[in-house]
This record gives sequence, C-alpha cells and structure tokens, in this order.
Amino acid sequence: MDSLKILVVDDEQRMRKLVRDFLVRKKFEVIEAGDGAEAIDIFFSSKDIALVILDVMMPRMDGWEVCREIRKESKVPIIMLTAKGDERDELLGFELGVDEYITKPFSPSILVARVEAILRRSGVVDNGELLKAGDIEIDKAAHQVRIDGKLVELSFKEFELLTYFVENQGIALSREKILNSVWNYDYYGDARTIDTHVKKLRAKMGDRGSCIKTIWGMGYKFEAEPEESGGKNGSSEKS
Repeated sequence: MDSLKILVVDDEQRMRKLVRDFLVRKKFEVIEAGDGAEAIDIFFSSKDIALVILDVMMPRMDGWEVCREIRKESKVPIIMLTAKGDERDELLGFELGVDEYITKPFSPSILVARVEAILRRSGVVDNGELLKAGDIEIDKAAHQVRIDGKLVELSFKEFELLTYFVENQGIALSREKILNSVWNYDYYGDARTIDTHVKKLRAKMGDRGSCIKTIWGMGYKFEAEPEESGGKNGSSEKS
C-alpha cells in the first residue's frame, strides 16, 4: 500500500518541519503549504490527500476559509491547529466540519496519534484489520475482543468504548470527550455513565483492565502493557 498523503498547512516553516518529521517517521507522505491559498491549489490538484492539518492564522487566506472551501467538495478529515484557546473558535471549527481541534503548543507525538486515530475511524487505514494493543486484540469487522488469546464477551457500548481507548492510546481523554465520541453528541445523560461502563469493562478485562488509567478530575487514558508482561504474573495489576 502506498504511503498516505498528509497536507500540512502552516505559515511557520519551523512548525511545518516539526510536524512533517514526526509524520514521516510513521511512514506518511507529507505535502507542505505555507499559506491558505497555496493549500487550496495543492489540495484540489492532488485529489488523493488523506488528511489535512490546518493552521488557523495565516496570510492570504486563513484556516477557516480554507476549511470552508475544502468542505464544499470533500469530507477529507481536517485537524485545525491554533494558538488561541477561545471556545468560540473551537465551536466554529466543529460547525465547519473539523474532525479535531488542537491548541498550540502541542505534543507532536500526540498529534500523530490523533492523525492515526482519525484515519482509522474514517476507514482509511486498518479497514477490516485487527487493532492490537499488547495482548488485547480487537476485530472490528467481527465485533470481537480477545485478551491473551481468549474471547471476551462485551456489550455493544463496552466494545465501542474499548475500541475508542485503543485507537486513542496514550492520549488523556476527558469524560465529556469520551461521551461525545462513543455515545455521540445527541446523548443527554450524565457523564458519570462513563465511570460505570469503565468499571464493568475493567472487570471483564481482568488483569488487563489496569491498562485503563484514571486521570482524577478529568477522565481516562489507555496505556497498553507489553505483551510479555501483564496478568500472567499474578493479580497485583488488577484495578
């Protein structure tokens, strides 16, 4: 399979290089644009861009206008980068169809993790393949989970929750973000439902339940354990 093309749009060359270097390590092909007008020309002449990483504040044409123009013709995943932390900007981004919104400064490795997660969710990569994290295997097509080679029976929401954790491993996830992503924005229940489902999921995962780390006052983070370690050495890892 050919390398997936990522269009990185930022008027700061240093920022483009930083993002490019991390993406190239993951075998992505990176195309750069230094302003919005150049980004539009590249995007509509390439036709095979898998994802766009787009800065907001740029000369000639800002990120919002670029997003509007792309969305007229394409549903390609878009990640917006901004130095602002204004909630109104974030809301505008989602109204325009932005898939992810990241405030500068950010961790390049986290950005790459989000790129991979978005591409998996959109079916661009790993379509029909297994997701794997340590000794945890998720078959999305068959809707099955195996831990240490054994089939684990999960409810529909437990399966979706675990899949979301694995696709976003290493990323701190707030309860609200989990709720919006797994239960969708039309769910009006209490965010504490997350805690209930995590508790049940951990119990069914046995020793591997400790991969789901609690971030007090915020939410959770999934960190896979090495395959050679884990629940085979006793019960000390249980949550």
